[in-house]
Amino acid sequence: MSLWVKICGNTSFEDAMLAADAGADAVGFVFAPSPRRVTADQVANIAPKLPPSIEKIGVFVDSSFDEIESTVRACGLTGVQLHFSGGSDLPLRLRERFGSGLRIFRVLHFGPDVAVPEVNHIVDAILIDSRTATAVGGTGIAFDWNSAESVFRGSRTRLIVAGGLTPSNVREAVRKLSPWGVDVVSGVEAGPGRKDPEKVREFVRIAQSM
Repeated sequence: MSLWVKICGNTSFEDAMLAADAGADAVGFVFAPSPRRVTADQVANIAPKLPPSIEKIGVFVDSSFDEIESTVRACGLTGVQLHFSGGSDLPLRLRERFGSGLRIFRVLHFGPDVAVPEVNHIVDAILIDSRTATAVGGTGIAFDWNSAESVFRGSRTRLIVAGGLTPSNVREAVRKLSPWGVDVVSGVEAGPGRKDPEKVREFVRIAQSM
């Protein structure tokens, strides 16, 4: 099975369409404080114009169920990426509301004590990212792949690598970690919220050749 590739942090139709044309499996839209933050109204004007085959993933940080539900419906999202702390029942409530038609990804930040739950009928995959004191994603910083190698290779869960990926290092990340998918934001940008066409195409080409 080929590697699943997501180009995240899109702020315009042109950038999202660039990712689709490059062959990405999914595009991401950030509904959280970020230089790449978008509104539901913006994405509602972008997502319906994209090819039906590309997944449209909304990124939410500590959002309420009602906020996520309304955004999914308004924008026609096909998936959600959830940053939250504690034992929230949010994924279960979303699965009960939308059924199997909505991809649900849970975000974990890599650290020495990270525990990766097994994917079940509620969560489709676990996205492992880096974080800083001021940002929960889109940091441009990679976590320690050497330390994470045993976590990835020892897991039966679908895992997605994020954080600090670029066209020049995605091959190394995939070889070392053997993930189900990869997710990139700043590594394919010309500036915050603006994609670099050459970097997007090169990233997708390399990732899907693995």
